[in-house]
Order: sequence, then structure tokens, then C-alpha cells
Amino acid sequence: MVGDDLKTELPSGETVRFTHLDYAASAPCAQAAAQAVAELLPRYGSVHRGTGVRSQTSTVAYEVARDVVAEFVGARPGDQVIFTRNTTDALNLLARALPAGTTTIQFDGEHHANLLPWPNVLRLPTPASPAAAVADLRAALGRVDGPAVLTVTGASNVTGELWPVRELADVAHAHGVRVIVDAAQLAPHRGVSLAALGADYLAFSGHKLYAPFGAGVLAGRADWLDAAEPYLYGGGASAAVGARPGELTWADGPARHEGGTPNLLGAAAVAAVCAALLIADRDALHRHEQALLERLRAGLRTVPQAREVSIFGPDHPRVGIVSLHLPGHDPAQVAHRLGREHGVGVRAGQFCAHPLVRRLTGTDRVEACGRTGLLRASFGLGSTIEDIDRFVSALSTVLG
Repeated sequence: MVGDDLKTELPSGETVRFTHLDYAASAPCAQAAAQAVAELLPRYGSVHRGTGVRSQTSTVAYEVARDVVAEFVGARPGDQVIFTRNTTDALNLLARALPAGTTTIQFDGEHHANLLPWPNVLRLPTPASPAAAVADLRAALGRVDGPAVLTVTGASNVTGELWPVRELADVAHAHGVRVIVDAAQLAPHRGVSLAALGADYLAFSGHKLYAPFGAGVLAGRADWLDAAEPYLYGGGASAAVGARPGELTWADGPARHEGGTPNLLGAAAVAAVCAALLIADRDALHRHEQALLERLRAGLRTVPQAREVSIFGPDHPRVGIVSLHLPGHDPAQVAHRLGREHGVGVRAGQFCAHPLVRRLTGTDRVEACGRTGLLRASFGLGSTIEDIDRFVSALSTVLG
């Protein structure tokens, strides 16, 4: 990771290595991403816009990036890969492409990016178990009249727990309902495959996948995307424009929704990380992350003032995210002290998942939860045992 050796000075005057445990918000930049950007910069030019060597080189690099991402998500024949700004942008794009009258089924445990953009929402309470999630979806589908989609996260940004995406997808598809997966927290930790997940569409962000250069991805079935109005009107989205208003032909394929000059550097950075992960030993990376997770959770059990929260229970599989309820303490103040006094960066608040955080903290009033919320530690590639131990020790000191 770029910045692995970042130092910070404590009030005591001591300088220590900064411990970054806020990966769920923004992961550090991978060397592969930084190198891809550095190599492209001398040849950078407009994509799809010119005949010179800069433009031609950039166009090839952009479309190669698309191919690499397609391989990373297991794109099927006929699927599209569209570069967006982030997961929020990708899901908003897809929400606009839904056929008129489509009902959107969702659980209230979603990140706001997957909670707010959708039309005609049928919102279900967050269930207490994966089996309950499947049963609740099956019951909801019996109440839906007309076309519908299910949109669900792959891994909770609050607790890190994996949602039973494949089981939900099987039920949805049995009713002719398409499935959209928010993979923002899943893709950095686990392999993602449209086919394996049973997903029709999948979205994720570069800044959570070690490529913080302003790019995200929407991948999935082309028919709704081809039939929809362009997400952004302008150059690139238009194939031909006549002299009078309304005389125009929109572009086909991904260009239809990539209006304006594409973010080449962002796309190349995302693709570079995807390429690195495709050849990495993902099983070894998973074992390392789970070992860190086990050490963190064991350490937190020695801090009685901190209570780990969970949707499906403490034994449910999860990625490297743990959130803590701190009764009697303000998580924002705790996070501030961890950063200032101990050089440990974590996140406090509601994490753009207000309904879920209120449920997990037992808080009914929105304003009360806004003042308290949770404390979240999240990690991934580049995280170490030392990072985990420093956080647990610092938290114990701050709370003690």
C-alpha cells in the first residue's frame, strides 16, 4: 500500500506509524494502482476523441481496463461494464434505467447508496437471520404485482457480515425478479462473480478497492441499460445530433451512460487492482484477514465498555469490519482521541446506514442516534497484527 510508512506525531512529542483502520470508508492506494497511473500520465489524452498518439493510446488503455474489470466480475456474454464515479453513482444510474413501474424490494439495513435512489420501494425490516431474510423476501414477492427488482448488499458496511445473496437471488429469479448487488464492501475482501452471486447487476467503488482515483463500476445485463435514456446527456453519450432539438441518436453500449470525457486514470487504476487480485492467492489473503479479524474480536472481549454489534449473530461470516456500541461514551470523541493521542484512525457515526445503526443501538430517535452512533474499525490488504493490537490497547486506554 502507498503510505504504509506514514508517520504521525502524538501530543507527547513521540512520532509513531499511523494505524489506518478506516478501510470501509476509503482504503489506501495499492502500489499497482499508483504505478498504472504513473505509467499512463506521460501518454495521457482524451479517450475516444482523437487520432493522435495520446488519444489513441488512452483509448486502448481505457477499453483494456474495461475488459480487465469484466474478467474480475465474471461478466457474461451480453453483459456491460460501465465506468462510473463510485457505487453511489453506479446505483443511481441503474435506478434511472429501470423499466417504468418496476417495484424495488430492499431491506432497511442497506447503505444509503443502495437505500435512497430507487423508485417504488417495498422496504423490509432487517432480519435476524439469513433464513429469515429469504423467508421475508419470499413473502414480499407474493405481494408484488408487476415487474420488480431486489437490491441487496453483499457485505454490510456497518458489521461486515455477509448477506445471503445467492439464496436471495435464487428466490428472486424463481419469481422472474432481477437482482442488484451492492459489492462496495464485498469486492475488496472476496472474489465477486455475477454468476456465482446470482446477480444480474453488480456495483463497486475504486476508492474501497485500493484505487482511489474517482472511478466506480456498474456491471450487468445490457438490455435495460440499452433501452434507457442516457444517464448524462452530452458528448460521448450522443452518436449523432441534428440541427433541430430532438434530432439525435444516442450511442450504443457503455458509451451511452459515460457522457463527457471518461476518467481514464480512474479506470486504469481500478483495472490494475483487479488484475493484481485476479492472479493473487485469494485464499491466502482471506486467511490472513480472518486471522486479523479473530484477533481483533478476541482483543475487544477484554474491553468491557465496548460491545460488538451484529445483524445475524456473532458466528456469522464477515469481512474485516467490526462496529462497537459504547454505552456511556460518545463514539465521535473516542475516535478523536484514538487519532490524536494514539495515532489510530477509525470511524464514528452512522456510516450512511441510519436505519440499521438505530436498530443495532436500540435507538428510536434519529437525533439521539446522530449524537452517538457506533465506532467502526475496518481493515484489509496492508493491515497487520500490530495495527490490531495498537487499536485494542488504545481503545482500552481511552475508555478506561
